Amino acid sequence: MESSGVFFPRARNSETCSTLGAVTVPLVELKEVTVRAGGRTLLENVTLRVAPGEALRLAGPNGGGKTTLLRLLAGQVAPVRGERIYGLGGRLHTSAVHARRSLSVVGPDAEAFYLTRDWEQTVCDVLLAGLQGETLNLWEAGTDALSRLNEVVALTGLVSLLERDVRTLSHGQRRRVMLARALMPRPKLLLLDEFTDGLSAAARAELSPLLQTVQATGTALVLATHRPDEAPNLNWRTVYFHHGKISNIPPSTIHQPPPPASLPPAPFPLPASLVRLSDVNVFRNGHPALGPISWAWEAGQHWLVTGENGSGKSTLARLIAGEFHPALGGHVERPFLKRDLLAERRRSIGVVSAELGIRQRTSSSGRRWTGRDVIGSAFAGTEGFMEELTAGQGAWVSELAERLELTELLEQDAETLSQGQLRRLLLARAVVHRPTLLILDEGLDFVDAESRARFVALLPELVRGGTHLMVIAHRANDTLPGLTHHLHLDSGQVRSSSALI
Repeated sequence: MESSGVFFPRARNSETCSTLGAVTVPLVELKEVTVRAGGRTLLENVTLRVAPGEALRLAGPNGGGKTTLLRLLAGQVAPVRGERIYGLGGRLHTSAVHARRSLSVVGPDAEAFYLTRDWEQTVCDVLLAGLQGETLNLWEAGTDALSRLNEVVALTGLVSLLERDVRTLSHGQRRRVMLARALMPRPKLLLLDEFTDGLSAAARAELSPLLQTVQATGTALVLATHRPDEAPNLNWRTVYFHHGKISNIPPSTIHQPPPPASLPPAPFPLPASLVRLSDVNVFRNGHPALGPISWAWEAGQHWLVTGENGSGKSTLARLIAGEFHPALGGHVERPFLKRDLLAERRRSIGVVSAELGIRQRTSSSGRRWTGRDVIGSAFAGTEGFMEELTAGQGAWVSELAERLELTELLEQDAETLSQGQLRRLLLARAVVHRPTLLILDEGLDFVDAESRARFVALLPELVRGGTHLMVIAHRANDTLPGLTHHLHLDSGQVRSSSALI
């Protein structure tokens, strides 16, 4: 795709060339670029320009190439064929060194480094590191750095979180921090991967004018999204992706998935109470994350949990699953388990969350970690490694993958998958062992409409087998018919708990 009337001279060598004066220089130009990873072609013969100050929206199904394009623009992956030319700073470069220091993708991958390390990084540290294009803050902040920090913190509303350990933040709070980090070096190009997923309606409303302000200063935006209706109100140019190729023309036919079936009544030989919380408080990094809360999940109940970012929804999910424990004086009981041990909890509870996606992308053993491994690890409740499956378990993994149209992902390296492809595998992982409790913590984020419909179609069958559902969601269309109860959290406490039907 070429912008009409703009001539972009070819760079003469790998590092630099001339300053172009009055000629309009695209920030990035791709010429017939192909990207491969894990033996697969992720982008093929892509030609694209990103002009200064423009708003470019990327659309298409999971695995179409949107996330790979963002990584390519950011210099995180390199083309095996074609040319990638940067016009950052008014000079032409084919080297991605400058791009890697000044451009970053705001999305789950940007959070992964901080969530997979065992040392504390405050929000302040993360933002100051971003000013230098680094992941860690390696220098004492000078006057200019602190001045820029104050500007960005005020712009993004992070004053109250500056001293918090970034690992203890909610999904939505982390997304805001990663946006602020990307803004620190005053980038000319901002790259957003499913940026609105995980954000409450109020957070989306706050950040939309912020991005409008950013673009008004001359910064270009590239947004990959499955939810175009949530994009900020900008003059978007939309590019459609399918199988690693791009077009200005949307698909001629779009499958409209059928409405999800209502959940059937659950069978009962289960205890009346599945989970009981009594006077529970959870603290993270010395800050209250949940509580005090007393609440019960009874047999036959399917819960919708709502609340603003930071209200305690994800903490509740991780508490139920046994990842977190209550402070002294609080009690969590799980009567549906014969023995309330971590291994038993992991075998009986299915969870899909942003944190799990980050932990499941790579193998902790150092060996190749495939889509089949991601799904199969649910049987033993492991993360990053998998015990050998029985013949029956292996056959069920293959059958479930076929029903969810995941077969082509089973032998692919998990590190090469898009966010949407990985999330689809995690949804399969959450149900492959037919759990008693299934917790979807914004679980349908990153997933295209057809894939969501295929997964939701499995739920009535699971419920008939005894599965109980909890859906944590910010959007009405991510809830499901047949949910029976609604829990609304605010500042870590229960504001309302009531029946839906």
